Amino acid sequence: MKLNKNIIFAFASLILTLLGIALVLLGVFKYREYAIGFSVAGTGFIAIGWAFNALKGRV
Repeated sequence: MKLNKNIIFAFASLILTLLGIALVLLGVFKYREYAIGFSVAGTGFIAIGWAFNALKGRV
């Protein structure tokens, strides 16, 4: 399997998006008193994953 830049960006965006979703869910279900912080951090991870997905094929 050859890792070119598009595959690396795809894996990075997938990992960042999954990590962001996990942070949001942790904040909602486990740590309710820190839900705002977890949600903001999770949303940031999702946004970075979205930007990496948008960079596929352009860099």
